[in-house]
Amino acid sequence: MENAFGLIYTGDASMELRELTFSRSVAAVPFGGRYRSIDFMLSNLVNTGIYNVGIIAQRNYHSLMDHLESGKEWDLHRKRDGLFILPPFVTHDNTGVYKGTVDAIRSCMGYIRRSSQRYVVLMGSHTIYNTTFNDMIKQHEESGADITVMYNSEENYDFSEQYDDLRLKFDENGRVTDLAINPKDNETTFCSCDAFVMEKTLLEYLVEDAYAHALYDFTNDVLLRNVKELNIRGYEYKGYVARLNSINSYYKHNMALLDKAVTRDLFSHDHPIYTKVKDEFPASYVGEGRAINSIVADGCVIEGTVENSIIFRGIKVGRGAVVKNSIIMQAAQIGENASLNCVILDKGVIVGSGVTLSGHDLYPVVLRKGTKI
Repeated sequence: MENAFGLIYTGDASMELRELTFSRSVAAVPFGGRYRSIDFMLSNLVNTGIYNVGIIAQRNYHSLMDHLESGKEWDLHRKRDGLFILPPFVTHDNTGVYKGTVDAIRSCMGYIRRSSQRYVVLMGSHTIYNTTFNDMIKQHEESGADITVMYNSEENYDFSEQYDDLRLKFDENGRVTDLAINPKDNETTFCSCDAFVMEKTLLEYLVEDAYAHALYDFTNDVLLRNVKELNIRGYEYKGYVARLNSINSYYKHNMALLDKAVTRDLFSHDHPIYTKVKDEFPASYVGEGRAINSIVADGCVIEGTVENSIIFRGIKVGRGAVVKNSIIMQAAQIGENASLNCVILDKGVIVGSGVTLSGHDLYPVVLRKGTKI
């Protein structure tokens, strides 16, 4: 797909993800044992054949830059095009703090104008799925749409977890007739997957026009205000979609990976998900150490019992410790005879010997990065 480039807005720290985005952007939030949220967006673009990708950073992007480096893991370290990280910078017109997505996109307009491709795939960073955009771009060209939105159908959606929840209504010809953000009813089950295809020139016009009228949010001030004027159409995605829009949803979608059907959908062999490779030794089970129905990454030393849990790289579970229904991120240490249930431990958390932590699957206990207890 040589006629399209990708543009990913990594956004601010999400208040809905609380401790998990205290020192990182949503795009850098760990997921599934060895991945980050942005791995799925980048892999979707690369599997499409898109090798010109811009990443708009805002705050707390150091861990994101450390993870991405030159883009080698996604085959984006190229002499022509490749991966471009676009952090905020201060100029006469730009204070370095974006007022919204329109302001953020306008700040990297130089990169957009230099891109030789005709179409842009504009993406957010808190929605995870595994697909390619070839058919979506083909439909966009054939339909004559101004903007095509990827969406899926959420039949049993939890409205208490809404965050940037963009709902779509269609007419009989497939054109979007109405858009709503965070509606409090289930009038429509069609929910945006935070991916939009449009011509680059249209994006330039819409952003400059909105900015000239002191309008700064792409969804509210561009899409919603122009839904009657623009020919907006939808492209339905029928696979598994994980929206990381709250602690509960983060916990739910990680634990869903223990279902083989979900794992096969998100980690399809046809469309591999790439991530930063770390050459560590395989997980080691010492003495009575064991794992039951769990995902255990490399570099772990398990001396206790792990059950129904997601264990990231480099974790040590002490002798006699029991970890159930939990998500343990990289480099955490769990002391001997500790007991954890429905817990999310961020990177580098240390849990002492004999400590008991217990939450609920609807309200897991979350410990911030580097906490010692």
